[in-house]
Amino acid sequence: MISVLILTQYYPPETGAPQNRLSSLARHLQALGMYVSVITAMPNYPAMQIKKGYEGKWYIKEEIDRIPVHRSWIFVRKSNSILLRLLNYFSFVFSAMWVGLFKVKKHDIVICESPPLFLGITALALKLFRGSKIVFNVSDLWPESAEKLGLVSNKIFLKAAYWLEALIYKRAVLVSGQTQGIVKSINTRFPKVNTHWLPNGIDTDKHNTTNVSYDWRIANGYSTADFIVMYAGILGHAQALEVILKAAAILKNESSLKFVLIGDGPQKEYLHKVKQESDITNVAFFPNQPQHEMPNIIHAIDAAVVPLKNIPLFKGAIPSKIFENLAFGKPILLGVDGEAKELFIDEGKCGLFFTPENEQELADSILKLYCDKQLYAAFGKNGKQYVNEKFDRQKIAEVFYKKLQYL
Repeated sequence: MISVLILTQYYPPETGAPQNRLSSLARHLQALGMYVSVITAMPNYPAMQIKKGYEGKWYIKEEIDRIPVHRSWIFVRKSNSILLRLLNYFSFVFSAMWVGLFKVKKHDIVICESPPLFLGITALALKLFRGSKIVFNVSDLWPESAEKLGLVSNKIFLKAAYWLEALIYKRAVLVSGQTQGIVKSINTRFPKVNTHWLPNGIDTDKHNTTNVSYDWRIANGYSTADFIVMYAGILGHAQALEVILKAAAILKNESSLKFVLIGDGPQKEYLHKVKQESDITNVAFFPNQPQHEMPNIIHAIDAAVVPLKNIPLFKGAIPSKIFENLAFGKPILLGVDGEAKELFIDEGKCGLFFTPENEQELADSILKLYCDKQLYAAFGKNGKQYVNEKFDRQKIAEVFYKKLQYL
């Protein structure tokens, strides 16, 4: 039996894209016959506060979905400081290394999730001292994305980060990428590296109305006549969420159109400030919600906005929030050009595209969905069928399982 260790800073009970994706992958690989364990941090994301029951702990072993989960200490502070963020990353790099070397038996394969890129240092240590093979899973091209978003500008630091990226890729037996754009970038820069497209997707058994336990719409004061447009996810720099507030301002006279932003993140205070200063009354903010609540929420809304900044880097991005909304038959308003548009708008016919950061196009698209009920219904039906056929996590895991067997 092949043993696999998933090494990730993010894992349930935290909520978020990597948490959902990796826990699903762990379950499917185990069901296919592999022995799977996880090394992760004390849960703290996205609130950046250690969850109750895990405070003050250096190491905990627990079990989630019958999978052993080893948790180690991580430095956490609520701050946007780059220095404190690096302390957050590196504290887990070294605590996870200690757990991997002294608390967990040797595994044949270590699947290391990036970002953070620095966790690859831990994977390299497990390769060196335990003889494990590295599969490096890239869900975001780092440090390239941090550099192009202007989050990191120090030339010495960037040079060291790019060196580390190259070292990890060359030491890995396989580098998997969440999008075809990520895989293409790696292949272009490192043509000798063995790569694999490991897309995100959905667990088809979890995305249906039988998981809906109450009417979120009515419980939160919305009427059946309201057309609710939702964004749910991190309130970050990359998402350029001002576009939603500006579109809401344009549509302020359409009394039935309501906007909901769900989540936490570094831009939360700024977005609240924009709303207040611009007197935008048709937008409501909700804190990050537990994963088990999302079926109730998605079932209650009418359409989902999926935005990113208008930069070339994101032409290879596929935000994970696309999948869950489509799985519940909700059309998307996609402000992401490139691969996501080609898949979900051009091929899948799952919603409408607007130029990233263009609030007028977003407002026009919302009105079109709201006014054309036939088009709205077609997009919902198309989206559900498309993700069920093309992005079933069980099928994705089966392909990956076969790839791992021959490493």
